[in-house]
Amino acid sequence: MSAINLKDYIRDIPDFPKPGIMFRDITPLLADPVAFGACIDMMAEKYADQNIDVIVAAEARGFIFAAPLALRLNCGFVPIRKPGKLPFHTHAFHYELEYGTDTLEMHIDGVEPGQKILMVDDLLATGGTVKACCNLVEKVGAKVASCCFLIDLVDLEGSKLIEPIECYSLLQY
Repeated sequence: MSAINLKDYIRDIPDFPKPGIMFRDITPLLADPVAFGACIDMMAEKYADQNIDVIVAAEARGFIFAAPLALRLNCGFVPIRKPGKLPFHTHAFHYELEYGTDTLEMHIDGVEPGQKILMVDDLLATGGTVKACCNLVEKVGAKVASCCFLIDLVDLEGSKLIEPIECYSLLQY
């Protein structure tokens, strides 16, 4: 099989959700099993020898990449969700947004102190949500080894917010 260019499977939608925004639509990649499989393979190759204990992702698009990646890396997957969406006891992390606050939750038995965590999401923009996710797992004593994304919108400099944690992305725009 020849190398696949994942950017060929990302659709640009100008002025969505509002004028001046270039939306990077990942649904063509998800609809193509070869491209989607190649994406997961590329992510898995990066982390194959890093002894990741648990992959953590925030709802909802992060789940799409995190679950198959966890299977490839033979580790667990733990979801982070908005308040009231998880059925068991949770840890919560409250964080500031540009215009208000938000909260994320994770089951109290999702990660354990000392575990090596890989944070996964589809896209890195300003970094606020992934930083909150990192803070939530570090609050319980786990260590975020890296954050992995399909796409990094580099002009928004989200990786700077997450420093010193490594940020890895397959595509940069």
